[in-house]
Amino acid sequence: MPELPETETIARDLDGALRGAVLRSVEVLRADVLRPRAASTALSGLRGTTITKVWRRAKSIVIDLTPSHALVVTPRFTGALLLDGIADEAYTCLRFALADGRLLRYHDVRRLGTVAVLDPVGFAAWESTLGPEPLDPDLSAERFSGIIRGSRRAVKTILMDQRRLAGVGNIYANEALWRAGIRPSARGASVTRARTSALLDSLRGVLRESIALRGTTFRDFRDAYGERGGFAAKLQAYGRAGEACLRCGSTLRSTHKLEGRQTVWCAQCQK
Repeated sequence: MPELPETETIARDLDGALRGAVLRSVEVLRADVLRPRAASTALSGLRGTTITKVWRRAKSIVIDLTPSHALVVTPRFTGALLLDGIADEAYTCLRFALADGRLLRYHDVRRLGTVAVLDPVGFAAWESTLGPEPLDPDLSAERFSGIIRGSRRAVKTILMDQRRLAGVGNIYANEALWRAGIRPSARGASVTRARTSALLDSLRGVLRESIALRGTTFRDFRDAYGERGGFAAKLQAYGRAGEACLRCGSTLRSTHKLEGRQTVWCAQCQK
């Protein structure tokens, strides 16, 4: 599932390419990705509007349009926003034709992603469900410590809770906890303030490094031009179960007991 670095990559690509572009038409091929599903009429009303900005919030790409609406695209497992190029039309759900002749597609093999058309009230309601961004300079070490230490749930679960912290998913929760030397199943309330500060530094480090390499691709993630991300080769925990820990040499363990997602950790150096 695309997480913060992947959706940030897409948003940056599209912002540079689409600012000022005018929507000539919108074609709905698979209405089941729309939220609500009756949003086809709202999409039709976007014809002639101008894209003013493309940015990321949590794991979603936000396309701001004149005068005040926004498209919120949440790719989930196999969704992709592709600009021009060749897409498999069997999996194209939406086509956005631009006045300059270019074409933006929402492509989704499993159709688990969503596209919502939100007015300012709807957008505010959606955003109110999300926690702070981990890369936001206003997220202090003290506030982050309160997020982690204020819960008795597993620290990995807290990191992935979008209501508490927006944008972090399974890949980067695994990586940040390995870097910080914290056991994923440790209760948030048991982690010291000093260790939560180290965790925030580790989380920000891995997110920035992944953004610089345009995200992590195992199978499905593609950027706006259909290219793969390059961070998979840099992963130190996720996807390496059964291999040697790069820090101490012990065999990395794996479980699916936390939220049903794969957790990889080193029992020797993550305490």
